[in-house]
Amino acid sequence: METIRSREPKAEQVSRPRLQPGTTRYQTLTAPAPKTVHTVQPHAVRSNRAPVSPWVSKLAVVAADLTTLALAMALAMAASRAIGVRATAEQERVTLQLALLALPVWIFALAQVKAYQARSVARRSEELRRLISAGAIGSASLLVISDLWRRIDIQRDFVGLAFVCGIALLLVEREVVRQTFAFLRRRGHRLRAVAIVGDNAEGDELRRMFDASPELGYEFAGFITVEAGRRFARPGEVLGRIDDAVDALTRHNVRSVMIAASAVDVAHTSSLVRRLLNAGVNVELSPTLPDIAVERLSIRPLGRFPVMYLQPFHQSGWRMLAKRGFDTLAAFIGLVTLALPLLLVCVAVKVDSRGPVFYRQQRVGRNGRLFHVLKFLTIGPNAHQLRHELAAQNEADGPLFKIKNDPRVTRMGRLLRKTSVDELPQLWNVLRGEMSLVGPRPALPEEAALWSEDLRDRLRVQPGITGMWQVSGRSSTSFEEYSRLDLYYVDNWSLLTDLAILGKTVPSVLLQRGAS
Repeated sequence: METIRSREPKAEQVSRPRLQPGTTRYQTLTAPAPKTVHTVQPHAVRSNRAPVSPWVSKLAVVAADLTTLALAMALAMAASRAIGVRATAEQERVTLQLALLALPVWIFALAQVKAYQARSVARRSEELRRLISAGAIGSASLLVISDLWRRIDIQRDFVGLAFVCGIALLLVEREVVRQTFAFLRRRGHRLRAVAIVGDNAEGDELRRMFDASPELGYEFAGFITVEAGRRFARPGEVLGRIDDAVDALTRHNVRSVMIAASAVDVAHTSSLVRRLLNAGVNVELSPTLPDIAVERLSIRPLGRFPVMYLQPFHQSGWRMLAKRGFDTLAAFIGLVTLALPLLLVCVAVKVDSRGPVFYRQQRVGRNGRLFHVLKFLTIGPNAHQLRHELAAQNEADGPLFKIKNDPRVTRMGRLLRKTSVDELPQLWNVLRGEMSLVGPRPALPEEAALWSEDLRDRLRVQPGITGMWQVSGRSSTSFEEYSRLDLYYVDNWSLLTDLAILGKTVPSVLLQRGAS
C-alpha cells in the first residue's frame, strides 16, 4: 500500500514550523504569529451591563422549571389515560394533587444537584445527568407521600410517566433557556467582567476565546501582568501588576479572575489565590490543557496536592470496531436511500459540463496511506493547471487553498458545493473503509508534506466526510484553528463526539455556514 512520506518542502514553498525540542503542542498551535500580535488599538468593550441581579435570572429559571414540570404532570396524566390505564376519577384527582405537591421537591432536588449553577451545567451531558438525578428524587417523592398516608391510592404507572415526561420537557426547556442566554450574551447582556492573570500565550488565547465566544458569559476586562514587560497585552488592557492585583481589581470593579496557570510561578499561585478569595473575588484556574476533553480529566487528592488525572485514550479495540460498524451501516443506508437523488445529480452534472461525472483525487488516509477520494465534478477540466495561476488569489492560510469565487467552479458545481452535495459520493469511500463519516479532512499529499511533525498525529485516525473543522466555520476557519480542531478530535475521539458532530453537520450545511 502506497503511503505518503514526509519530505522537505521546496525552497519556494512556505512551510509550517516544525516542532522544536522542548516545545509543547500548546505553544506551537496557540502562540500567534508575530504579524497577528495587536499592539495599537485598545480592547473594545461590548458589554451592555444590565442592573439585573443574577438572582433574578435564577428565579426566572426556577419559574420556568415549575411551569415545565406542571405541564409534564398534566402530560403524564393524559398519557396514562391514552395507554388505557384504569383509574377512578377520585384516583386521578388525588394523583394530580400529589403531583402538584411534589413540584417543590423537584425544585429542591434540582437545587441540591446544582442544576441552577451555570458552571455546573455548562455541558449538556452534565446537565442531563443532574436533571435525571433530580427527576429520580422528584418522582420517588410521589411514592413516599403516598406511603406516608396509606389511605391515598396513587396511580403507580403515573410515577414512571411523570419521570419520563418531566425529564423530556425539562431538557427542551433548559435548551431554550441556554439559547436565550446565549442570544442575550452575544448582544452584550448578562456578561461577567473577568480579568486574566498573565498576558503570555495562554492568557492571550483565553482573551481571544472570550472575545470570540461571548455566549460563554465572560467579558474580558483586562490583564493582571506577572512580568515587568508587557507581552500580548494591548495598550489600555493592563489593569495592574500581580503584586497589587486586589487593588487593581477593586479600582476597575472586576470581581472575577481567570488565572493562566502557565504564567504564574507555582510558589506564588497559592498566595495570589488566597488574597483574591479573601477579597471576595471569584477565582478560576486554566489548567493549560486546552486540547484535552473535560471528560478525560478528574481531580483527586495526593497528599496536600490536588492532582489532575488524565484518562488514557484508546483508539483500538471495541471502540474502533463500533465506529467501523456504524460507518458501514450508515454509509450503506445512505447510498441506498439517496440512490435516486444521486442519479439525478449525475445527470445534471453531465448536462452542465464536459468530462466525467465524478472527480477522483489522491488524498492521504490513515497512517499515511494514499487513496482516491470520490466527489461529484464541480470544476473544469483544466482546474489543476489553473490552481498555480490562481495561487496569488488564495484566501486561506497555511497549505490550504481556498478562493471564495473560484473561477474554476462550474455553474452546477457552485450549487453542489454550497449544499455540500458534492461530498456525498464519499459514502462509497466510507463503505470501502478508506474514510469515516466523521474525522479530519482528507488532505492532499502536497499539503501533508508541509505539516509539522505534531500535526501528522491527525493521520492516526481515518479522514472523514465531516468533522469538527466543518461544523466550526468550514472554509472561514484559519489553518491554525483547523489544525487544533483536528488534533483535538484525534486526542479525544469517542462515539458520542461523532454523533454530536453529525448532529451539528445538518444545520451547518442547511445554513451554509462557511461554505465556499
